[in-house]
Amino acid sequence: RRGCTANVSYVEFTLVPFPGLQELRPFLALPFFCLFLLIVTINSIVIYTVKTEESLPSPMCLLIALLLTVNLFGIFAILPRMLFSLVLPASHISLTECLVQMFFLYFTILLDCHVLLMMALDRFLAICRPLRYVELMTIKLLSFLMLLSLLRRLGTFGPVVALASRVRLSCSDISMNKRVGTALRFFEFILDFSLLLAAYSRIVHKALKISSGNVRHKVFHACGTHWIVIVISYSSCLSSPLIVFRLAKSASQDVHNLIKIKASLLKLFQRNKLSGLPKSG
Repeated sequence: RRGCTANVSYVEFTLVPFPGLQELRPFLALPFFCLFLLIVTINSIVIYTVKTEESLPSPMCLLIALLLTVNLFGIFAILPRMLFSLVLPASHISLTECLVQMFFLYFTILLDCHVLLMMALDRFLAICRPLRYVELMTIKLLSFLMLLSLLRRLGTFGPVVALASRVRLSCSDISMNKRVGTALRFFEFILDFSLLLAAYSRIVHKALKISSGNVRHKVFHACGTHWIVIVISYSSCLSSPLIVFRLAKSASQDVHNLIKIKASLLKLFQRNKLSGLPKSG
């Protein structure tokens, strides 16, 4: 840390993941390392299967592979550095490295919300507009939507977890930043969740009219899996900051860190529920 009498400029941070468990930190690295290997292995297998198996339906499987690719970027943004900080007695991170890690972590977590929106669009067209599905759901449309998602996420910050603790490092008044950030988070959450709710409501309404019980079961199974992932993802974004706020004074820093890690890893791990690739036909 470098500073003067007027202000303080932070250029390096000491990573202390669980300050109250200094002697147990190396043992904590083992379950996190196993979780890291599990997520990377499952995601890599599914992505490889989508790439090599030509019989898989293209649009939805490509979206699943895209979601799991985003998943891999997120997991590599979190766990490797955290594992080093648990194993090494003293681990330091520069301000630049910290900001880069924050960007990739939050960017990938937020980007998957747009992939979930594209998956909802795919199911909506497949079930509600089946005759025009092949015509509308093309690789060109997916590429355009993905580019639009990237531009949107680069332009807005979105609902991030535990950002307030970093913003407090500023020496200036951050009240306006907090109000703007809260407004953006609320607006994006309402917009994305409303689009998802509208799409799946139409899908359920259409599915109830299907006479074939087998087809109706497939529709509810696929969309139900997607909805579970959506609920877990959005509830994690909302619940963790609220829990941390309620426990701000009563709970230890170890509890705060565990809640934040849980929120990030839960969003990354729950996407593997979509690994059951749809079969053709």
